[in-house]
Amino acid sequence: MKEMKTSPELLLRVQMHERQQNLQAIAAQLKTELIGIDDVIDRVTGAVRAWYVMPQLITRPVIVCLWGLTGTGKTQLTRRLAQLLGFYDRFVEVQMDGFSQNGDSYGASTISGTLESAGLVEGAPGILVLDEFQRYRTVSSRGDDSKVERYQDVWALLSDGKLPPALSELHSIERKLADALYDAERAEEDDPQERHKKQKMRYKIDAWDAQALKRSLKLDAPLLEIMQWSNDYIHQLLVQFRSSQQSWETDYSRLLVFVCGNLDEMYTETASRVEDCDTDADIFHRLTSRLSLIDVKRALAERFKPEQIARLGNQHVIYPSFSRSAYEQLIAMTVHNYVQGIEANCGLRFVIGHDVLAQIYQNAVFPTQGTRPLFSSVHTILSSALVDAALWALEQGAQAGQQLQVQMAAGAAHLQIRCDLQDGPRQQCFAVPLDLNKVKLRTSVDFRALLAVHEAGHGLVYALLFGRTPQELKINIATFEGGYNSFTELQATSQRNMLDMVCVGLAGRAAERHVFGQEACTTGAEQDILQATADAARYLRHLGFGARLSRTDVSQEPGDNTNTEVAPSNDGIEALLQAQMLRAQDLLVQHNGLLVAMTGLLLREGLISPTAMAQLCAEHGQVVQASAAQAPDAAEQKWVLEPYAGMLAAHSHNSL
Repeated sequence: MKEMKTSPELLLRVQMHERQQNLQAIAAQLKTELIGIDDVIDRVTGAVRAWYVMPQLITRPVIVCLWGLTGTGKTQLTRRLAQLLGFYDRFVEVQMDGFSQNGDSYGASTISGTLESAGLVEGAPGILVLDEFQRYRTVSSRGDDSKVERYQDVWALLSDGKLPPALSELHSIERKLADALYDAERAEEDDPQERHKKQKMRYKIDAWDAQALKRSLKLDAPLLEIMQWSNDYIHQLLVQFRSSQQSWETDYSRLLVFVCGNLDEMYTETASRVEDCDTDADIFHRLTSRLSLIDVKRALAERFKPEQIARLGNQHVIYPSFSRSAYEQLIAMTVHNYVQGIEANCGLRFVIGHDVLAQIYQNAVFPTQGTRPLFSSVHTILSSALVDAALWALEQGAQAGQQLQVQMAAGAAHLQIRCDLQDGPRQQCFAVPLDLNKVKLRTSVDFRALLAVHEAGHGLVYALLFGRTPQELKINIATFEGGYNSFTELQATSQRNMLDMVCVGLAGRAAERHVFGQEACTTGAEQDILQATADAARYLRHLGFGARLSRTDVSQEPGDNTNTEVAPSNDGIEALLQAQMLRAQDLLVQHNGLLVAMTGLLLREGLISPTAMAQLCAEHGQVVQASAAQAPDAAEQKWVLEPYAGMLAAHSHNSL
C-alpha cells in the first residue's frame, strides 16, 4: 500500500489552524487569570496573531505598546503570555530605567548585549519586553535633549530589528592594541631589565573586551579561549571584519517587542478630576476608557523625539483603570486564596460575608493606584483578626473542617466570628484596622450637618437645571476636609449651560444661607466663589455673551491689538453673580422638601448614588436622569445638552 504524501500547503494549513486555536485558548486562559482586562487581552492577542500563526511572514519586529497606570497588569500579561505561547526560554525583560534581569552580564548596557547574553538566537523568533519605557526619556521636562547612556541601540532595534556591531567597543580594543604595539617597538630600544618590565605591563585582552569581540564578530569560541589569543591574531580578525560587511548586522527582525510603561502625562487631566481613594472606580474607569491613540502620542511627545515616537508604531493598547466590578472580583479572589491558605494550615474554613468584602473595598481600593494597594490591604485587614480567630476557635474545640462565619460587627470596627460547635454556637469579635473608615467619618455632628447642606445644595440645583444627577455626591471624604460633587463634562457649552454652571457653583453658599442664615455662612464657599467669578469673567470678557462683543485681555506686550480695559466689565460680572445667587436661592426655597431629604440621606449614608438621587427626586415630583456612574462598561460620553440637530432641522424646514 502506497504511503500518502502530505503536501507542504496542507502542512502549513494544519499548522496555522492549530496555532489559531491555541491562541484563542490562550486568550481564554488569560481572561480567567487576569481580572478586568478582557478587552486588552483581545487586542494584544490580535496584535500578535500574525507573528505567532505565520512567523515566516515577519520581516521586522512586531511592536506592541502597552500603556497604563501602575498596578494594572502590564508586565504580568507579557510574562504569562510568553509562558503560554511556549516562549519563556526565549523571553527577555529589560527595565529601561537602567536595570534589567541581565544587568550583571557583559554588554548589558546595550540591547544587543542583553539579547546576546540572554541566549536569544539571531534570526529566530523571541519576545522582548522593554518595561518602564517612560523612564527612558530622551527629551527633558523643559524640552531639552536628555543624556542617555544605556540601551542607545534600542531605536535601531525598533526600526527594523537589525543591530550594528558596537563599533565604539571595537575602536577601544583597536586603540589598546595600537598602544601595545607602540610599547613593544619602544621596548626593543630598552635594556633587557626595562624590556622585561614593560612586557609584564603589556596589554592583555580582558573578559569585557573578549565579550565585545565575541558578540560583534559573531565568534563561536568561548571567552577563556578568546582571552588567550595574541594581539596580532586579534588585530588580524579586526582587519578581516572591516574588509567584509556581509555579517556586520545582527538580525533580530523576528522579535515580538512589548513596550510597557505608565505615561503620567496621559492621565494628568483625568486624575486631577478625582480624589484618589474618594472617587468612584466606575467613573475613573470610564474617564480612562476614553483615552485614545492621540492621547498616547501627545504624552509621548513630552518625553521622546518625533522620529523616535514614529518607531514605536501605532499599535498602542491603553489599559483603563479597573471598574468597581473588577475590583470586587479581585477582592473576592484574593480573600478566597487567603482563607484557603489558612484552611491548609489549621483545617478551619472561614466563610467571609459580603459585608466584610464591602468594607475591604471601601478601605483598600485606590482607583488611581491600581491593584497593589488592594493586595497589601487585604493582608493588613484580615491577617491578625483571622489568625486570632483561628486560635480562639481551636481553643473552643473546633475541629478540622469546621466552618466559621465571618461578618462585620456593629460599628464596622470588628469582625464577628461565629462557630457552631456541638454544645452550641460561640461568637467572638476581633478588631480590624479599617483606617479609611475612621478618616472619612467626620465625628463632629455640626460639621457633618454643614457639609450635607452645602453639598446637597450643589447637587440639587445641578439636577434641577441639567435634568441629570451628579456623578458623585459625597461628604465622607478621606483626602481633604469637605465633600464634593462631580459632574459629567460637556462637549459643547452653550450660553445657557454656562449660566447654569455659575448658578450650581454658588448653590452651596445659597444652601447655607437658606438653612442656617446669612450670619452662619462659612468660608467653605471660597473656592466655589473663585470658580464662579472666573466663569462669569470668561462669560463676559472672553466669550462675548454679555453687552460687549470684544474679547478683553490683560496686556502682555506694548501695542497689543486687543481690548485690555477690564474695568467696564467688572460691574457686569458682579451683577451676573448676584443674579445667579438669587436664582439658586429661589430654586432651593421652591424645592425645600427635596433639599431636606437629600441632606438627611447624606447624613445617614455619607453619599448619594445617582440612582438613589433620581429616585429621591421622583418621590418629590422631579424627573431627572441618573448619570452613568453605575454603568462601568460604557465609555463616558460628553454631553451636548442643546438639541442642535433638531434646531437645524427646524431652521432648514422654515427656510424651505
